[in-house]
Amino acid sequence: MTALLKSLLIIAATLMASVTHAVAADQQPVLRGTGNLGIIVERTTGSLVIFDATERRMISRVEGLGDLSHASAVFSPDERYAFIFGRDGGLTKVDLLTSSIVHRVMQAGNSIGGAISDDGTLVAVANYEPGGIKVFDTATLAEVADIPATWTGGRSKTIGLEDAPGRRFLFSLWDAGETWIADFSKGNTPQITKLTGMGDRPYDALVTSDGRYYVAGLFGEDGLTVVDLWQSPLTPRRILRGYGNGETKLPVYKMPHLESWALAGNRFVLPAIGRHELLWVDARTFEETNRTAVYGQPVFAVAGPDGRNVWVNFAHPLNDTIQVVDSLTGSIVKQWKPGPAVLHIEFAPRGHDVWVSVRDANVVQVYDAYTFEKKAEIAANSPSGIFLTARAHRMGL
Repeated sequence: MTALLKSLLIIAATLMASVTHAVAADQQPVLRGTGNLGIIVERTTGSLVIFDATERRMISRVEGLGDLSHASAVFSPDERYAFIFGRDGGLTKVDLLTSSIVHRVMQAGNSIGGAISDDGTLVAVANYEPGGIKVFDTATLAEVADIPATWTGGRSKTIGLEDAPGRRFLFSLWDAGETWIADFSKGNTPQITKLTGMGDRPYDALVTSDGRYYVAGLFGEDGLTVVDLWQSPLTPRRILRGYGNGETKLPVYKMPHLESWALAGNRFVLPAIGRHELLWVDARTFEETNRTAVYGQPVFAVAGPDGRNVWVNFAHPLNDTIQVVDSLTGSIVKQWKPGPAVLHIEFAPRGHDVWVSVRDANVVQVYDAYTFEKKAEIAANSPSGIFLTARAHRMGL
């Protein structure tokens, strides 16, 4: 080997080392806060888009999260970590600052969402298969408790899992018509309270922002059931019974969701099952006060932080449309078609922006909450859920 060739090889090696070092330096996490971050679930590719909500742009993509066809998320109190509940039973802890998976466990065969405790130390997952909930330490994802939802008919699917004050989780048994409370206030061995007579097939639920009420929707009958968590003994109370009486039931194309419930002023705004209506309910008495006829079967009815307007999307085949409802009058003030398969709506923490996922257009759109002008778009693969880190400080989501 000639001296010239040796010199060239040394120079080439030095250049390669410099390039490698530069790439490694570029991969270091950017110094940033977490309060303006959010995630977009890419349901068909098992991935997440992490985005900057202030700049309305994508930061990074995290892959390898499994089946996200019905995924939801909660956040740690410091907003750094997202806990993703996959449909395949996977529970994944994602670091939003390094855009990486920290821990991942396959804890069941079929899951349907979860919740994080008020102190941020426990994360719980609701399971269809094998039924029941499992609870994990948020730092390590080590299993803390396994609570099988057994009743006289066997093991029930669980749904409507919500957090409540005092390290408590509430969840409903689809098959049994019961709601259970798992109380971890005295340590990691829970005390279980079982409430019977909740109704026919409770399917989803909400906890009010003050932690007082657990409200379960019922799939098998017209109505909902509310439990006042401040009272003793805890007594389920049926509300809105027979709100569809006297009318032919429509087929239900997609179950409406209560978890992104709307509280507009002193009224709840709830999607009616299988009906083209919103139900307005007094938040103090739980009596129906009004109804609004809408474009289709509502899936999400989401109010801004000020409660002024309620944004509504719809089930297939009318899922290309959004309507905005005035909470004072109950009237439709805006309607448009963002694109095919509008799946999720998320308000910015102070309400100025509204994020909308349009699955079949592979895009998330950002709108001005007051003028309804489109501000931005972010490309995403079959986007569904949109979750901002401000959720870390809200109960019952």
